[in-house]
Amino acid sequence: MAQVLEFKLPDLGEGLTEAEIVRWLVAVGDVVAIDQPVVEVETAKAMVEVPCPYGGVVTARYGEEGTELPVGAPLLTVAVGASEPAPEAESAPAADGGPGETSGNVLVGYGTGAPAARRRRVRPATAVVTAPVEAPVAVAEAVPDRAGPVPVISPLVRRLARQNGLDLRALDGSGRDGLILRCDVELAIERMEQAVQAPAAPAPTTTTAATGAVTERVPLRGVRGAVADKLSRSRREIPEATCWVDADATELMAARTAANAAGGPKISLIALLARICTAALARFPELNSTVDMDAREIVRLRDVHLGFAAQTERGLVVPVVRDAQDRSAESLSAEFARLTEAGRTGTLTPGDLTGGTFTLNNYGVFGVDGSTPIINHPEAAMLGIGRIVAKPWVHDGELAIRQVVQLSLTFDHRVCDGGTAGGFLRYVADCVEQPAVLLRTL
Repeated sequence: MAQVLEFKLPDLGEGLTEAEIVRWLVAVGDVVAIDQPVVEVETAKAMVEVPCPYGGVVTARYGEEGTELPVGAPLLTVAVGASEPAPEAESAPAADGGPGETSGNVLVGYGTGAPAARRRRVRPATAVVTAPVEAPVAVAEAVPDRAGPVPVISPLVRRLARQNGLDLRALDGSGRDGLILRCDVELAIERMEQAVQAPAAPAPTTTTAATGAVTERVPLRGVRGAVADKLSRSRREIPEATCWVDADATELMAARTAANAAGGPKISLIALLARICTAALARFPELNSTVDMDAREIVRLRDVHLGFAAQTERGLVVPVVRDAQDRSAESLSAEFARLTEAGRTGTLTPGDLTGGTFTLNNYGVFGVDGSTPIINHPEAAMLGIGRIVAKPWVHDGELAIRQVVQLSLTFDHRVCDGGTAGGFLRYVADCVEQPAVLLRTL
């Protein structure tokens, strides 16, 4: 007799507690192999394919596409060790991790190691269906009727279009290669509402009894909820302090312009700042650390996994550049570009978003000079970069117009005192003002 095993939504890492079903990759009656991806889900941080640790016949699925499930909720059931299927049906060979096998592994965001076998279909009579499930609803991964390159569309954009009855094939995308972005769908929705002269649906409102004021309640979930939880924990646990300094970035900007004019891959400004940052951490390793309060120890880390704050359509994310201390400016530029593009398209993986040891926060892109950001727990510090703007500055004893930037360092006061923090920030400022020595090592 077959044993029906239940596969539950696993912990996808980084403390995420829920995920939304984007697309089913198998149907009831399919034969699945060990570690074969069975469903595509989207968390607050990334979209991943979830492999099943059992091999056998899918007997039930739980949740339709668009349904949000908590970690630990049933995803599907698999009949393991089922009797031979009808002669007309194929079965997956045992060598490929077919029916009757189990890996016993539970993933965190990725697979469990074994190669995935191709999906096979058996007659419904061979499966023990434990719950009625509708046929999977096809979700378009791309728009096939478009001219030129086929743009891959974010699941959030597809869902927004589906909820509002929009045909994505009728839209012109404003992104690269005609990619349809969320703003394109929102604009189409607005035009559609204007065309039928239908007012937009009002946001949920309530009236506060005490004051009579009308308020709006916005669910704290998804990326916003995950960020809220992490920042709240950081503020509760970390006694943070901030110091800042203005620096003349004129020479840094000129050095970058000269380097890029010499040919070869272009070097981004954030890559230069990252290179300065890793050099500073080599001199002040106290700031590349974390605090273990249970053991009452400061854990200093050898490698610099440099996170950088990025604002995306899905909210604030912090992708991580691995082993930043070993990378050249060119390598850093390429990796920043790759992670930024992945953040823009919603394809960052849990591995791209975890394991940071220090964060670089370029809030100057928002047109502001300074900030006192909250540390990205469990890290010990964050370097903030303001906008670089022309200002009056005393240079070589004379008043001149120079490109000035405000630098700030928010640090965990448990790992060091103000002298160390000030020394780190002063070194960074010196490299920004006189980058020639540093640039020779890039």
